[in-house]
Amino acid sequence: MSVSSMWIMLGVLAIFAVAYRFYSAFLASRVVELDDRRPTPAHTKYDGQNFHPTNRWVLFGHHFAAISGAGPLIGPVLAIQFGFLPGLIWLVIGVCLAGAVQDFLVLVFSTRREGLSLAGIARREIGPIASTATGLAILYVIVIALAGLGIVVVKALGGEEVAMPAYARLVLPSDSAMADSGAGPAGSRLFTIPPGADFLFDPKDPTQILRINEGFTLSVPEVTPPSVASGADGRTVITIPPRAKRLVPGSSWGTFTIACTIPIALLVGLYMYRIRKGKVVEASLIGALGVLGATFLGASIPGSPLEPFFSLTGTQATYAIAGYGFIASILPVWLLLCPRDYLSSFLKIGTIALLVIGVLLANPTLRAPAINPLFAEGGGPYFRGAIFPYVFICIMCGAISGFHSLVSSGTTPKMVDRETDCRPIGYGAMLIEGLVGVVALIAAAALPSSMYYDINISLEQRPAFSKKLDPLLAHEADANHPTLAEVEEQVGESLHGRTGGAVTLAVGMASILTEAVPALQGRFRDQLIAFWYHFAIMFEALFILTTIDTGTRIGRFMLQEFLGRLWKPLGNLDWLPGSILATFLITSAWAYFILTNSVATIWPMFGMANQLLALIALVIVTTALVNAGKARFVWVTLLPAAFVASTTLTTAFKEITETYYAGWILRDRDYLKGWLNISLTLLLLGCVLVLFVSAAGRWITVTRQPSRRVSESTTPAAR
Repeated sequence: MSVSSMWIMLGVLAIFAVAYRFYSAFLASRVVELDDRRPTPAHTKYDGQNFHPTNRWVLFGHHFAAISGAGPLIGPVLAIQFGFLPGLIWLVIGVCLAGAVQDFLVLVFSTRREGLSLAGIARREIGPIASTATGLAILYVIVIALAGLGIVVVKALGGEEVAMPAYARLVLPSDSAMADSGAGPAGSRLFTIPPGADFLFDPKDPTQILRINEGFTLSVPEVTPPSVASGADGRTVITIPPRAKRLVPGSSWGTFTIACTIPIALLVGLYMYRIRKGKVVEASLIGALGVLGATFLGASIPGSPLEPFFSLTGTQATYAIAGYGFIASILPVWLLLCPRDYLSSFLKIGTIALLVIGVLLANPTLRAPAINPLFAEGGGPYFRGAIFPYVFICIMCGAISGFHSLVSSGTTPKMVDRETDCRPIGYGAMLIEGLVGVVALIAAAALPSSMYYDINISLEQRPAFSKKLDPLLAHEADANHPTLAEVEEQVGESLHGRTGGAVTLAVGMASILTEAVPALQGRFRDQLIAFWYHFAIMFEALFILTTIDTGTRIGRFMLQEFLGRLWKPLGNLDWLPGSILATFLITSAWAYFILTNSVATIWPMFGMANQLLALIALVIVTTALVNAGKARFVWVTLLPAAFVASTTLTTAFKEITETYYAGWILRDRDYLKGWLNISLTLLLLGCVLVLFVSAAGRWITVTRQPSRRVSESTTPAAR
């Protein structure tokens, strides 16, 4: 059955509009009773550094940019292995009834509690033991989330290394040869492979062949160089040794554009708050024009004399984003962080709006099955487990994400001008993120299944999946669609085995935006697809980087709360030495995982840990409602909390006993990796258990003794 994406998009837009108009209004007027007469901490604790009243649309831009990281872009793409329907249902229902509810209520309660962090709210509403458990969980999730997000940016800007299957062969075109390019990093040697090589990826099956259309660099251990022989047809045959990697260059276009947003943001911040104070529209126009100009100028950087300055290695890109995160966390929030996120939101929301229009105009058919019978019970290239619970763990930020609660209790509540601003910022921004997830899902599902799996199955895994996919791909044999090899020629890059979701999304976006304007196709088609593909790669890196700067600042706030218990001045957010120390520790922690390439060691549990943090946030908000005398409304948080608990606890059990950790110990004999993940998982589960027991005790106490409630705010509303 063919499904047209246009009708899905129209239905999703209608559901989101109804959810915002009615459900968010119910939450705002009945559940929390927003009141603009109650002063916000941006006014009562104003310091010009972290607490600063901010225009609601500028703050909306900052908040949306801060919460919108890799999750809504990558998660739905990876979840296509289960089929498009489970992910679509979870995105739509999850964002309306869970994710947006969490973000909005955490923002309101943090704003009413002097901008306290989630751990601070837990201490005030439940007690110190719950606060400590929450703080430990938050610090872990922040560091791993920033490392995971950072490595995606590093791959986009600084390139990536794609592992090649050992003893696979490369058959070079006639009259061409492999060139020795000299020594590479860390005891490796580099070889240049000419364009047009045939890649025989399965040593046991010589009929499995891929054509690599562009030249590339092959990195091999210096002690095991590739062997070279002559084939029966006279062509050169190269046998790839173990631990060989294909080096994929980064994006000088993306690096240039992102670098330009920093001085543009500084100018906008100074213009808005110093030069022409309060002139938000003027500053926005200047910033928007600057970002658009930088985006289009960036397209001319590749191949220009400036390219060497913006072509970074992975290590250079890591140090660059770590340095940016450090500076953005230290400077006053109005000077760099807020205006840069606000400007980035123009490009983010503008691109998503363009994609929504593109889907409506192109109306691509969803080629992915609604439910994929091959991997519904597990065994897919990304997730070894079944649809339940892994589709709900794979898709985090587009439906519900614990990381969002850190933003809603981090930088944003310290800048809210009026309480009623919380509704569009908290609930509205999350709906837009849900829309991002739906658009990403459609872009991936509209690709032919053969193309999707050609990109998303690594070259090392290719032999194991080549036969298994035959039933799914059989119906596409006569379909009229381009092959991945043709797309590779159009974009000028090798796309086979580029796992992780970013390349898949870029190809899907480029296809939709090109098909949306048929009048500009014909001889311009290749140029259009190439432009939109590279634009999408830059867009993804920018999308993620805005989460890193805010996440680093939030991590600094959290760490200063802990350090302040050891020595009070370290807890003062305005004391520069304390801010520098905490920022350095947070930045060094997540940069270390990237530089040592050890993110993968604990990354498999990040999705579960992030959802456990969402469960923690919902339990804390439920307690705040009980303390505020709103126990009759706790269903708005307890129902999503119960569902998130079912998915995360099931995932924890399966990862420990079935899919990952036990296998690492029993099969791979990797004891450190296995036991480390088991220990961290049990630590997080222990934190959740401590919090829940403490919160449940509080609920019972307040229900029986209403006089034990905690007041809504230390600053009473002006009457």
